[in-house]
Amino acid sequence: MSKPGVRIAVLAGGRGSRLGGEKARAELGGRPLLAHVLDAALATGLPVLLVAKRDTPLPELGVEILFEPDEPRHPLTGILAALRTLPAEDPGAALLALGCDMPFLTAELLSALAAREGAAALGAPGDLQPLPARIPRSALAPLEGALAERGPLRAAIAGLRPSLIGPAELASFGDPARLLLNVNDPAELDAARRLLSSRTGRSAPPPR
Repeated sequence: MSKPGVRIAVLAGGRGSRLGGEKARAELGGRPLLAHVLDAALATGLPVLLVAKRDTPLPELGVEILFEPDEPRHPLTGILAALRTLPAEDPGAALLALGCDMPFLTAELLSALAAREGAAALGAPGDLQPLPARIPRSALAPLEGALAERGPLRAAIAGLRPSLIGPAELASFGDPARLLLNVNDPAELDAARRLLSSRTGRSAPPPR
């Protein structure tokens, strides 16, 4: 069961240039890519924020939007903005940060990650997945330092020394390759369409 004090932040502030600058609105199974991620997030029963730049093209999905600063363009900018919405007086407050481009995440996996203590992520030592990640509010200061250095998100999350849902446990939630598929370019979007059609038994609609 997910713990109270955890909020989900779906990060949609990236440029998405390899998908024409409109990653969140890219079509997958007749719906925006972002909608598939939000389905899993909302099904956990946890509060959900959509974090984006003010100029990010977004579909209308009826979810609370938090606008992050325009600069810098870095995933930590959105994560920090969302962390600052958590109550400082709650020692258990934490953020579950998701990318808007992982359409096959499940509520069960997200709930298991949210139920961890402290920082938590997926993967194995040396092969950590930066998102999704459970980030306690107490990580605010170290992540501010990581953003100042403009280092990769993977290194910033690893620096929190997260507990890990490793490969064997991850496989209990489904095919890891499917769960962790990121859609960053047209080839990956086509792969997601094929996976979606193989599950539904329907042909994926042609790209628009």
